[in-house]
Amino acid sequence: MFYIITQMIKDFKWMRNEVQRLQKLLYGHSLPIQNWGVAQYGVEAAMPKGSKGKSITELKRIESLEEKRNNRLRRYETEVYLLETLGDTLQNETQKVIYDCLLEGMSYREIALHLMISKDNVQRQKKDIIQQLLENEQMETFLLYGVLD
Repeated sequence: MFYIITQMIKDFKWMRNEVQRLQKLLYGHSLPIQNWGVAQYGVEAAMPKGSKGKSITELKRIESLEEKRNNRLRRYETEVYLLETLGDTLQNETQKVIYDCLLEGMSYREIALHLMISKDNVQRQKKDIIQQLLENEQMETFLLYGVLD
């Protein structure tokens, strides 16, 4: 479990960016590259074309892809939300700052310089932070069931 939370913290930054990208893709006006179309030349350009509508097979493929993206988006949103809200449950302000810095992807050395403490102290604080997160009911529920209450 310790490793899972460590990995969740490492993945937070790209996951937050992916949530924004998926939201724009699913709810915005972006079109996937596959729908751009290709110009045809020569004999192919003169040949009769099928209808402009999409076939049932292609519609099912698009629907399946959209469903997979929706599922991934929900999972990422849940994880990002959980990590953002659990920072408030930490014991002291130093741990909250270290936690925020870890979520932003800062290294131990960068955090140590920022807080003017040793790198070893940052590592000890991180272990304590993860232990507190493991004891949190919301995190426990998420790790066991993949959902929040």
